[in-house]
Amino acid sequence: MRASTLHRITTETDINLSLCLEGGDTRISTGLGYFDHMLMQLARHGGFGLEIEARGDLHVDSHHLVEDVGLCLGDALREALGDSKGITRWGEAHVPMDETLARVVVDLSGRPYCVFQADLPKVIFGDGFQVEMVREFFHAFSARGAFNLHAAVLYGENTHHKVEGLFKGLARALKQAVRIEGDELPTTKGTLTL
Repeated sequence: MRASTLHRITTETDINLSLCLEGGDTRISTGLGYFDHMLMQLARHGGFGLEIEARGDLHVDSHHLVEDVGLCLGDALREALGDSKGITRWGEAHVPMDETLARVVVDLSGRPYCVFQADLPKVIFGDGFQVEMVREFFHAFSARGAFNLHAAVLYGENTHHKVEGLFKGLARALKQAVRIEGDELPTTKGTLTL
């Protein structure tokens, strides 16, 4: 099983996270209901087992917690992929959510790069989730996961639909990219690193 379990603790956050690329249980608790909902979408539509128990300084705002979960998830993905032999490497998805269409494309290249194009307003959902933190989550996940991530909302109006489309698109793109389709490293240069 390609899996990873880690614990990250700082003065701002305390995160326990387990990821299994082949599926498994999903339990998410971050103290931010909307963020939990989005992480559940990532697990469900990616076919991943994902358990996250995270606490953070939410009395400040949601920035540290959301970004640090992205960092941890990136570390877990990189560890779970191991040497990356046999993976498909690339994945893409277009996800409609009523009036919204989101596109996410990934390359598990070993090179971190994130392009994020979404007009998201500076609003707060539910119990303190700052919508502008979606961008920070995607950047942190890509940086620590060491992969190319291109995410865009092509059009749409409803902010909930835009964000959910992006998370579902990320899930579907990653599901394709981590799929095993052989036993060789998917590159001509012999390494998936910088």
